[in-house]
Amino acid sequence: MDLIGDELFAVPAAGHALAVIVRVVAAAVLGAVIGGERELEGKAAGLRTHMLVSLGAALFVIAPREAGLRGGELAYAVQGVAAGIGFIGAGTILKLAERERIKGLTTAASIWMTAAIGIAAGIAPLWVSILSAACAWVILSVFAGIAKKIGQPDRP
Repeated sequence: MDLIGDELFAVPAAGHALAVIVRVVAAAVLGAVIGGERELEGKAAGLRTHMLVSLGAALFVIAPREAGLRGGELAYAVQGVAAGIGFIGAGTILKLAERERIKGLTTAASIWMTAAIGIAAGIAPLWVSILSAACAWVILSVFAGIAKKIGQPDRP
């Protein structure tokens, strides 16, 4: 990678910078796809939360890669995001004692999935993250209607 400027404030050449910009924007937009559906359903973790999760996950893999980390070193960043995102997801899960129900599992799973989409947008070919976001959106929107039709209770 050709850098312009001194080491501390170096910026990549235009073509490389554009590729990074596309990855960062793709992560945010794909997070918006999932978050938008959650927002329409009135969930606590909605549009902005999912966009930030996806963008943050992408940054956790893009920044080390831009700093020269590769292979196994980069895998540690992915593992850290995968483990750490559970704390945010866990915050969306509630046990409703009076109804003996668990609430928020789907939102927690969508946050986890959004982090994975962000990681994919940061390091994989973009079609992988786009396909994954499309599948997640179908699961959240289309399959919610199917679950209602086959008698599954509405799960807030």
